[in-house]
Amino acid sequence: MAGTNWVIEVNEKLESIDNYVEAERWKQRSIYKVPACVTDLNKKAYRPQAVSFGPYHHGEDHLKPMEEHKHRALLHFLKRSNKPIQLFVDSLSEVVQLLKDSYDPLDSYWQQDTSRFLQLMILDGCFLLEILRIATDQSLDDYAPNDPVFSNHGKLYIMPYIMRDMLMLQNQLPMLVLDKLVAVESGKEKDEEFVNKLILKFCFPDAPVSSLGKCLHPLDVYRKSLLQKQVGREKRRILRSRRQKGGNNIIRSATELNEAGIRFKKSKTRSLKDISFRGGVLRLPVIVVDDATESIFLNLMAFERFHVGAGNEVTSFIFFMDNIIDSERDVALLHSRGIIQNAVGSDKAVAKLFNSLSKDITLDPNSSLDFVHKKVNAYCRKAWNEWRANLIHTYFRNPWAILSLIAAVFLFALTIVQTVYTIYPIYHSSESPSPPMVSVTPSPPIVSAAPSPAAPPLPFPKPPLPQLRH
Repeated sequence: MAGTNWVIEVNEKLESIDNYVEAERWKQRSIYKVPACVTDLNKKAYRPQAVSFGPYHHGEDHLKPMEEHKHRALLHFLKRSNKPIQLFVDSLSEVVQLLKDSYDPLDSYWQQDTSRFLQLMILDGCFLLEILRIATDQSLDDYAPNDPVFSNHGKLYIMPYIMRDMLMLQNQLPMLVLDKLVAVESGKEKDEEFVNKLILKFCFPDAPVSSLGKCLHPLDVYRKSLLQKQVGREKRRILRSRRQKGGNNIIRSATELNEAGIRFKKSKTRSLKDISFRGGVLRLPVIVVDDATESIFLNLMAFERFHVGAGNEVTSFIFFMDNIIDSERDVALLHSRGIIQNAVGSDKAVAKLFNSLSKDITLDPNSSLDFVHKKVNAYCRKAWNEWRANLIHTYFRNPWAILSLIAAVFLFALTIVQTVYTIYPIYHSSESPSPPMVSVTPSPPIVSAAPSPAAPPLPFPKPPLPQLRH
């Protein structure tokens, strides 16, 4: 009987299936619960530590202390706006189903209790707006100077933790909530960039603020700001990389690339897409590594993983950095070039961080960095660059190898000099010309009629001849 009911139910759903309705349903999803297969690798990176935004972590014991500050922020927000709270409730009631559809999944408790859901959206939305305004030095003088959150003390000690929690995928508020609250407060519809700029000033106080267009939530604002670049050039690079087949996505470490003659320089922008290779120079964006870096990048990659159409630029960047960072030597090299700004301590800790970020990630073969991968690999495969890299890797990695090489070259030079000095005299004597032979022809005797001159007198008297006696 139960099986028959199930068959009837399936047949009814089969008749009512609509591809357009399904597409619209998935289109609204933008905030996701990260499954255990991902969170088990680093549970703290996806769980807020100071404050909850939205329904997923609402009411957790370690986050309850912040609820008091949320209610105080709501009162200050309403008093400053001089508008009744019912106006905010009515405004969000018009889009409440869109807000619910943003969460995938949303528990039945929040689905059924719309009033409770709206209360949560208004309370968390007003608190987030107050945080953004205080952090960006807007004139809010209605808080006590010794307020534990909305004061200079709070900006120094509390808001860094709030910013980290604000950038977790499971801890997002739809941007529609913030836009509606600001519109009711000001009495007119604000430009969609208004809240975007507040978020950017909060996350990047010293960076110039530019237009991002429509965003889904604060994490999406942060991600788009990291990827902002000249779109035309980037599209051409992607198309060129897709035309090239083959190649290996795994490239050598930064130290090995440096040995092959590749130089590292900072990119002109801080966009994660601003990675280029030309003329033996690999340009990379500057990245600040601090205590929040791991959590932020893990959540950005999780968003790209679960939101269809988000892209894979952040994942590709992390994969690329993991390839060129194998050890603390690579971090030290990139730090010396101004590419990595280390705020976590040792270079070994930074290397470990990047190596852990790329665990269990999936890389799109048509990623925007594929073209850079292939150009770098082609450069390293050139014969001269391979020979240079092998020579440096073998003889110039440690001082003892360098001294041994210098000694060997010196002895080899002495041997050559000694051989030259030994061979040169022999070679010179065999090659030098012999003196010319002079032929002398004897002259005939000369006969003269003149008497010969008298012989010179002897120095001693000539002895007398003996006398013979007869």
